[in-house]
Parts: sequence; structure tokens; C-alpha cells
Amino acid sequence: MSIVDLRQTNSRQIASLLEEEAQRWREELHWDYRASLDLIKKFVDAKSLAGSVALENGQVAGYAFYVLEEHKALLGGLYVSSRWPQLRLAQELLDDVLQTLRALPRMERIEAQLIPFGFDLSQTLAEQGFWLYPRQFMLLDLRPAPGTAPGDQATPARMAPAAISGLRLERWDDRYFAPCARLIQLAYANHTDGDINDQYRSESGALKFLKNIILLPGCGLFQPQASFVLRPPHTHELAGVILTSLVAPRVAHTTQICVMPGYQRHGLGRRLMESAIDVLRARGVEELSLTVTAANDRAVRLYRTIGFATIKTFTAGVWLPGRAD
Repeated sequence: MSIVDLRQTNSRQIASLLEEEAQRWREELHWDYRASLDLIKKFVDAKSLAGSVALENGQVAGYAFYVLEEHKALLGGLYVSSRWPQLRLAQELLDDVLQTLRALPRMERIEAQLIPFGFDLSQTLAEQGFWLYPRQFMLLDLRPAPGTAPGDQATPARMAPAAISGLRLERWDDRYFAPCARLIQLAYANHTDGDINDQYRSESGALKFLKNIILLPGCGLFQPQASFVLRPPHTHELAGVILTSLVAPRVAHTTQICVMPGYQRHGLGRRLMESAIDVLRARGVEELSLTVTAANDRAVRLYRTIGFATIKTFTAGVWLPGRAD
């Protein structure tokens, strides 16, 4: 087995591996991941995607890639075929990528937001000096119970939220990009998710994050009809937001939900979630997924009362120089 630069391969060589990866996303997470993998193929053929590939007798057994942004790196993907020793090869790929990244001048931060299939990367990330953040992938079945008409199906454990006088519930509009970025920065200040994803820590970073999930296909096809903001009257500033994308036929994903400090603990998160769910059900969507950091107890409890169940756990990691111990 040899580890080589990803830019030495082409999309034809990695096609069967990506097909296997797409199948795992579909079977385990109910996502149609092919649009994201098509982008990976294009970048591979353009020799513009940095990473590593594990080769055995000319066959691609696994790959990992990363994205650089100034003095930060994001490990964006790592997959090893079930036909080979997955954990061992994943460790070798991760080690090869990290050696490259740590050798770069002024590398200040490495984020690993990977969902592995067939193995657990937690111990490996810890041994590489990453701070670990367990996360949960949750799924809600939106289909009517047997014998129930679709229009009669109520959101599980639906409760009337505490009233916040004057807040307006409005569908997403692109004029909310800037105020939503400000909302995200304030909502995740001193929050665990801000430790995991440093884009949440600034308006400019949050704006990049929003454009990625709304304008690009990596997180599915954005659904403005099932995305809402809560806004006080006479201002464009936001009290809360929920953003939704379609990630497979009849499967949606909540890409972002947050509430402004000062408006929290008043049922607004539930109100936003139930508004999106009502629209998704009316449009024939059968499942809704989301990811949540396990340490975010209030959010986990909310999702469970609505009816979400955890179908996969994984670990996000952050490496900072000088804090590896």
C-alpha cells in the first residue's frame, strides 16, 4: 500500500471509490451525496484539490482531502473502502495529510469535520493532538402514521411557544444575508459550536458559511420555502433563523438553526423548527435530518421532544498549535 498526492490521480481512477462512498451516505444517512462527489471529481481533474490517496496495485483504496483558507485548514473528506482495513488506512491517510499541513508556515488551525463510515476516528484524532467534540446525526420521520391523513399529522410533541410580542415569522429572502451573519456571530459567541467552526466567530466568516450552504450544492439544494427568520418589527435585524436544504428526494436537512441571545429559552427554536416541518410535510418530504453537538444539551432535548432520533454519532476535532497536549 502506498500513499500518494491526490493531484496525481484523476476522476476515473477514484470513480468506483466515490460510488461506494455515495452508497454509504445513502444507506446510513439517507443523503444523495452524488452532487458533492461530482464536485470532487471536477476538482480532482483540475488538479486543484489537495489531499492524499491510498493505492494498492493501482487501485484506490481510500482518499482524504483538505481545503486551505489563509492560515486555517479544513479536513473536508476522508473515506476508505470496506474492501481494505479501513481504520489503519484512515490513520495513514490522516497522518500523511496532517504532516503536510503542519509543515506549512503559520498554520494556526486545523478543523476536522468528518463523518467516517465503518470506523471511529475519535482516538486517532486525539492521538494527533485534536480537541474532540462528539456530535450526533439525528433524523425525524415526517410520514403520517398508518391510518392518518397527511393533513391531520401533527408535529410530535407540538407545544405552543412562549409569545415574544411583535416578532414576525417570514420566509427567507436574500436581503437577510448580512443580518443573518450577525445573528450567527452573536448566537455562537462563547458557544461550543464556535469552537468547532471558527466561521461562526465573525460576521465575514458567518457570511461565507451562509453562502456555502445556500448557494453551493455541498449541503443539498436550498429550500427558501422551508427556511424562516424571526424578525422584530421595524428592523431588518433577526431574532432567529432556520435554513433548510433538500439532500435527497423527499429528504431534507436543517443546515442552520439559531436564536439571538436574549430571545433564547422562549420557545423560538421550536417555533422555527415546526414552521419548517409544516412546509416540508405539505411538500411531500418524508424525512428531516440535522447534526448537533452532543454537549449542546438544550438543543438535543428540543430535537428529541420534537421526535428526532440519533442514527449516527461522530466526532469533530480542532487542532491548534501549542495546545496539542
